[in-house]
Amino acid sequence: MTLPFSQACENNKAAILTCLKNTFQQASKVLEVGSGSGQHAVYFRQQLPHLQWQCSDRQINLRGLQARLDAEAPQLPAAKAFDVMQQAPVTDVDALFSANTCHIMPTTAVEALFAHFSSDLGAVKRLCIYGPFNDDGNYSSASNADFDRYLRSRDVQMGIRDQQWIAALAQAQGFQLVANNAMPANNRLLDFKRD
Repeated sequence: MTLPFSQACENNKAAILTCLKNTFQQASKVLEVGSGSGQHAVYFRQQLPHLQWQCSDRQINLRGLQARLDAEAPQLPAAKAFDVMQQAPVTDVDALFSANTCHIMPTTAVEALFAHFSSDLGAVKRLCIYGPFNDDGNYSSASNADFDRYLRSRDVQMGIRDQQWIAALAQAQGFQLVANNAMPANNRLLDFKRD
C-alpha cells in the first residue's frame, strides 16, 4: 500500500526534536496520541533511541500507520487503537506526546484526553502538546485565522484552542507549564511537567 504522508510532519519534526531532546531526557516510554502517518514516530525513534515509543491512533487510521512502522521502524511496538473517550491502550508510560490533535478533536474529546491523567495515565510525568494555539482568544497569525475558519467549516466541533485552556486542563491534573516553545508555521509546543 502507499504509505500515508504528511508534509507538515516533515517540516516540523526537526524543530520538535530540539525540544523533545530536553523534555524527554529522563523519560523511558512515550505514548504518542494521534500518530497519524507515523513519520514523527519513525524520526523520533531514530533520534531518541533511549525511548520506547508507543504509537496510537483511532482504529480507522491504524492500517496506514502500521504499514509505515513495518516498513521503516519494525523495532517499534505495534500501534494501538486509542479513542480518547475510552480507556488508554497502555498505562505503563511516563510521557505523552501529541501533535496536531487538539484542533481536530471536539472539545469534549480534548477534555477526555486530559482526564486520563488522573486514571489510567496517572504515571505520566511529562506532556508535550504541539499544534496551532490561540492566545486568550487571539489568533497568532492571519494564516491561523484562515485555518480555524476552514476547520470550523468542515466540522463545527473543530477549531484552534486557546493555549490557556489547554494549560488549565493540564493544571487540573497536576501539571505545570514549564515551556511554551515557538515553532515553525505559527505553531507552539506546550511542555508540561508534574511531580
